[in-house]
Amino acid sequence: MADTVTDDHGHEHPKHELSHYAKRIYAIRELLVEKGVITEKDIQCQIEYQEARTPANGAKLVARAWTDPAFKARFIADPKAACAEMGIDATAINEFVVLENSEKVRHMVVCTLCSCYPRPILGRPPDWYKSFNYRQRSVADPRGVMREFGLELSDDVEVRVHDSTADIRYIVLPLRPAGTEGWSTADLEKLVTRDSMIGVMDALPALPQ
Repeated sequence: MADTVTDDHGHEHPKHELSHYAKRIYAIRELLVEKGVITEKDIQCQIEYQEARTPANGAKLVARAWTDPAFKARFIADPKAACAEMGIDATAINEFVVLENSEKVRHMVVCTLCSCYPRPILGRPPDWYKSFNYRQRSVADPRGVMREFGLELSDDVEVRVHDSTADIRYIVLPLRPAGTEGWSTADLEKLVTRDSMIGVMDALPALPQ
């Protein structure tokens, strides 16, 4: 069943009751179309572009880096070029940095000012990432935040917190889970979560195949 209805002017609207702000958005959209500033096709293309930006993009990059040492080196040295190699458009990011986790160092990403985030790679940021609680506690008590996500680190592991800005975005390259030797990239991608690429947890553990 369709989620929209068409009015007398041929415009589509959601069937459910719209909020005040949603009504304003639709009114502005219709005005822009009527004035010829944009077209319905432009709007649809932008919607499809936004919906294509999901953590699956990041998972593809991580899985490829786990299985291809040469690609991993390129990904760390020039992330945007490596993204292009994988068909992912990261040109909207000004400076892009890959943070590689190790057994002795874990990286965690935050934006203490607002919600700067590598959207072309990870899609929309989760609500908790934008919250004041996370923005404050990730700096004051990063281990405590990781613990709440189920990641308990020993005292000899260093935690480095990186603050995203309007000019720079980060992605964490998590450790490859043990027991995944010989796995395909498609199977490895399933172990790479959005949260592991923010750095608040490790990649998912391997389950017997």
